[in-house]
Amino acid sequence: MTDIRAAIAGERADLADILAGLPADDWDKPSLCKGWRVREVVAHITMPFRYSTPQFLLGMVKARGKFDRFADVAARCDAAALSAAELTAGLRDNVDHGWKPPGGGYEGALSHDVIHGLDITVALGIDRTVPADRLRHILGDLKPRQLKYFGVDLTGIELHATDLDWTFGAGEPLTGAAQDLLLILSGRSLPPGHLTGPAAARFTTGVSR
Repeated sequence: MTDIRAAIAGERADLADILAGLPADDWDKPSLCKGWRVREVVAHITMPFRYSTPQFLLGMVKARGKFDRFADVAARCDAAALSAAELTAGLRDNVDHGWKPPGGGYEGALSHDVIHGLDITVALGIDRTVPADRLRHILGDLKPRQLKYFGVDLTGIELHATDLDWTFGAGEPLTGAAQDLLLILSGRSLPPGHLTGPAAARFTTGVSR
């Protein structure tokens, strides 16, 4: 428990440092999270720190029980209302916050922060490697329902990490850094040059499929 709480705090602190150094224009650039700019992603990462349980429940009622709809509305509203400095502070001031996604535990909290952090850094071309211990926590906790949630079809594909002793699935190899393969599992498409293998084009932005 102590290890994963430290990993969560470390991830949030690292991302806050990156955000603090971003040029102003980068906040309005698209992330890997479809339809969201960098500022919407940060608003979403920090949403659990700002919303009380009554506010969350009210938002879910307004969204007719659809979390994705509620999260999208909240991210867009908060991104418009808060400055880049306020969004960054919202992350830095909560590195030790004990939020856990329903049913996800602290592994889910770490996964949430790592994936959305990569949505930002990979999209902006920032050369940042997530520490291996954090990736091991996440990849070791993978469950079939996560693939179902993101709608990822890996039939006939074996994900093979180049920087960790980790594989997933069976079939033709799709090779890349562990953090890039985590993004594939999360339903993201990556910029060119991150993946190798016969199926790489399926998961690469701007490459014909």
